[in-house]
Amino acid sequence: MTHTKLYTAIFAVLFVSATVQVLVEFAGLAYWTAFGIIVALSAFKAVLVAAYFQHLRFEPRSLTYVVVIGLAAALALTLAASYSIL
Repeated sequence: MTHTKLYTAIFAVLFVSATVQVLVEFAGLAYWTAFGIIVALSAFKAVLVAAYFQHLRFEPRSLTYVVVIGLAAALALTLAASYSIL
C-alpha cells in the first residue's frame, strides 16, 4: 500500500470511529455502557494515531512502551475522574 492509500484508510477509520462515538452519545444507552464504548473507541483511535501519524510503529519497542504507559496513566485518570462525577 502506498503512503497516500494507507493514510487515507487510517483517516477513514478515524472518521468512522468518531462518528460511532457521536452516535453512541445520542443512542440513549446507560451511562456506563456508553462511557465504556466511548473510552474503548478513544483508546483505539489514540493507538492508531500514535502508531502511524507519530510513527511509533517504526520506532524501537522501548519507546512504544513509554507511550503505552502514558496512555494507561491517562486512562486511569479518566476513569478516576468519571467515577467522581457520579
